[in-house]
Amino acid sequence: MNKKLLVQSFLGCWLTLMASLALAAAPDPQNGSLTDSTRRPPPGRSVLGIIAGGASGTYIRIASDMASVLDGPDLRIIAMVGQGSAQNINDLLYLKGVDMAIVQSDVLEYFKRHRSDQRLENKISYITKLYNEEFHLIATEKVGTLADLAGKKVNFDVRGSGTALTASLLFDTLKIAVEPTHFDQATAMQKLKGGEISALAYVAGKPTALFEKLAAADQLHFLSVQYTPDLMETYLPATLSAQDYPTLVPADQEIRTIAVGAVLAAYHWNAKSQRYRKVANFTNALFQHFNEFRQPARHPKWREVSLSAILPGWTRFPAAEDWLKNQPRQP
Repeated sequence: MNKKLLVQSFLGCWLTLMASLALAAAPDPQNGSLTDSTRRPPPGRSVLGIIAGGASGTYIRIASDMASVLDGPDLRIIAMVGQGSAQNINDLLYLKGVDMAIVQSDVLEYFKRHRSDQRLENKISYITKLYNEEFHLIATEKVGTLADLAGKKVNFDVRGSGTALTASLLFDTLKIAVEPTHFDQATAMQKLKGGEISALAYVAGKPTALFEKLAAADQLHFLSVQYTPDLMETYLPATLSAQDYPTLVPADQEIRTIAVGAVLAAYHWNAKSQRYRKVANFTNALFQHFNEFRQPARHPKWREVSLSAILPGWTRFPAAEDWLKNQPRQP
């Protein structure tokens, strides 16, 4: 190709590109020019953001289900990936566009102990408790009880995670001083098998894949967590059985542990504010369409949810309380 043809070819491509860009930016003759007003939601449609969990976790799938079921002419739900319960609370308090958060139920107790200036009980309320997640504590065979972990390395998961929050509260409540490590769970499991740490904590709904492939040859076992009155102020009793983990729990035994509730939390807006009305509209839609979340296409954890479940230490969002009072046969 000679120089003249090369220049013509280049010019033709450039003009085609510019025309395409101009067409893409041109006003839609039906919708008018591209102004800020056209980028706003239609009048009467509430847009709400829910901060959830990691991309592979249950929280984000629960939030995604909410978006799928409730999106419509009146509601638009934005599900956002979060970074653990403590960060989710901070996002709910301070991040623009975050109206609700899925967090662990012990997050208020954690903030009370570590950030007493926050007074979260006056700022955060709950729409509904979702489901329970069990606290797993697995250790090497040299460790017989929780007390044996004093002074030893126990992995609390990465900093800011829900597991780190619960493990910190549990050992603090039981007054057992351990040396926390903060490896991700896959790395921690390898270090546990190699004897570099003595135990690994993990909050997850049972059974969880992290432990399903363990065998007797790994010489690991679950530690029992006793139901002390102090723990029962924040947590629920739970067990791990052979049905959950057949290679780790003998058929005739159960391992005592605690359960942590997953919670749909909202900022405690003034009841006369527009933000309150948005969350109230969402709450009514969630409760009215609740049976749709129990269908097979949705996450199975929805079938564990009771909208009327009371959450100790938390205040229910007023619109949720009002709905429940007017529905004597709530699920």
